Amino acid sequence: VQLQASGGGLVQPGGSLRLSCAAAARTLTVGWFRQAPGKDREFVAAIRGSGGSTHYTDSVKGRFTISRDNAKNTVYLQMNSLKPEDTAVYYCAAGRPILSSLTMPSVYNYWGQGTLVTVSS
Repeated sequence: VQLQASGGGLVQPGGSLRLSCAAAARTLTVGWFRQAPGKDREFVAAIRGSGGSTHYTDSVKGRFTISRDNAKNTVYLQMNSLKPEDTAVYYCAAGRPILSSLTMPSVYNYWGQGTLVTVSS
């Protein structure tokens, strides 16, 4: 499985971006993580391969939406109302974590290369 993340860029506060994670097989859980300079990689959102339930970290609830297009084997992260603190390199990852481990980077087997999101005026 070779994941390819794309869609990052420079956006003003309050703006929107949609990230894509290609080659994410429908049977796998896909998570989005982000890493800001000098900080640890943190969980953002995940969509499970079985059942398609979605999960978000509190700071993005109501602003970000994760979804998948199984016909295209692609997972999307729609990011609205972006804030400067959302600035980071965003990574998509895939695997079969159990529900209680969704937020842990170590349980994902496959990773994309990362795409930079910069929120600045």
